[in-house]
Amino acid sequence: MKKVNQTYMRELFGSIAAYAVLLIGSIWLVNNYLEASPLRFVVVLIPMIPVLFTIRAMVNYLTHTDEMEREIQLKSLAISLAGTAFITFTYGFLEGVGLPKISMFFVWPIIAIIWIAARFWLNRQYQ
Repeated sequence: MKKVNQTYMRELFGSIAAYAVLLIGSIWLVNNYLEASPLRFVVVLIPMIPVLFTIRAMVNYLTHTDEMEREIQLKSLAISLAGTAFITFTYGFLEGVGLPKISMFFVWPIIAIIWIAARFWLNRQYQ
């Protein structure tokens, strides 16, 4: 495995692990001690700190990887952005005529699914 991939995996999984620990801890704190406290608004955002390190890991990976990998990743992200915009705008119009409103938490899984699918498709195209 290339050094850039090893570094990326270490940084990515480290930040995801930190996110998971802080998420569990913040939910526990809010549910057990801070339900009525205004401090709960700050505590529930604490798990977002490691997400900044996830973003940094992704940017570093794209900066230090080879041109082919960079092109595949950026095209995958562009397809994911366009696909997610299409899906969310379409559903937004449908909400306007009576479908139930959905949480913003559904947007990231849509991005991830399309990104992964596009990545596999593009990898096959470049083989």
